[in-house]
Amino acid sequence: MPACTALRRGSGPLMMPTPAGSVAAVNAMSPAPSTLAIDAGQSGIKVRHSDAAGIGEWSAPGIRTDLPLLPQLARIIEQAHEAGRTAERVGLGVSGLTDDERDAGYLLAAAVPLGARSVHLAHDSITAYLGALGDRRGVVVAAGTGVVTLAAGASDIARVDGWGYLMGDAGSGYWLGRAGLDAVMRAHDGRGDATGLSEVVRADFPDLEAAYIELQADPERVQRIASYARAVADAAAAGDAVAEVLVTGAARELATSALAGLRCVGELDAADAAAAAVCGVGGLFAGEVLGREFGVAVRTVLPNADIRLGEAHPVDGAAALADVAPTSALARHIASASV
Repeated sequence: MPACTALRRGSGPLMMPTPAGSVAAVNAMSPAPSTLAIDAGQSGIKVRHSDAAGIGEWSAPGIRTDLPLLPQLARIIEQAHEAGRTAERVGLGVSGLTDDERDAGYLLAAAVPLGARSVHLAHDSITAYLGALGDRRGVVVAAGTGVVTLAAGASDIARVDGWGYLMGDAGSGYWLGRAGLDAVMRAHDGRGDATGLSEVVRADFPDLEAAYIELQADPERVQRIASYARAVADAAAAGDAVAEVLVTGAARELATSALAGLRCVGELDAADAAAAAVCGVGGLFAGEVLGREFGVAVRTVLPNADIRLGEAHPVDGAAALADVAPTSALARHIASASV
């Protein structure tokens, strides 16, 4: 079930109702078949198996987007079979998935030993959206190590950013963590104001001038740099002026992506645009300052936007891929194969 918390001016948090879209409607009609749902991200992989006996979940190290994705995904399915699981259908939401690798048939071959009758594969922006808003029109910004924004209108969808740490991911955990490290080195050089972040980084790197060498050589450098985003968010909440500027910048980048997505699918021009659904999900939105400034930035354009922040469940979206109605704007972006 989608899980975001409403962010409204002058009111407390409200839990988001289950959307009345096609996913919720299909699920209400009959018991769900046994399902293996996989949320494959760069920071980690979450797997959920559900059948009549109950639900089991486990995790694994993140996928490597610099390596072929399909063999990595097939191995996750094979491991579920080796653990004695069976499933009638498999749904996968995958970070970094390109059109060249949207091959559900390849994964179906790996899933047949599970007893699978179908496999449904999509970019993780699709599953993040489904996990947050179901089939409701609106926009979802999913911000973790990276960030991707997906907007859905009446007949089309638009992806914004998600272009990786070298070319995009503006406002992401990596973006914010790197900005924090940059601020520390600016303070060290005398190019910037002093910040409490310096002590955080110095605890990991007593010799600050050697930090960049170690980070550049670390194969997990993206995740490692992104991990500093939490320290930046905490420092901002504690009143560190430098960190506040960085977090506010991240929030504005994320809001810019959300508004761009709505514009691309015609939702800013729709009759009900003033109450557009805007959902921010992922660990970054747990930060007090970022959540607040994201809302401020969105409402400069959409004063009455229905802004919801919270921990959505992309693995729910992966489980729901098979239930997306063919009339949904999301449907043609899901690759499926069946036996």
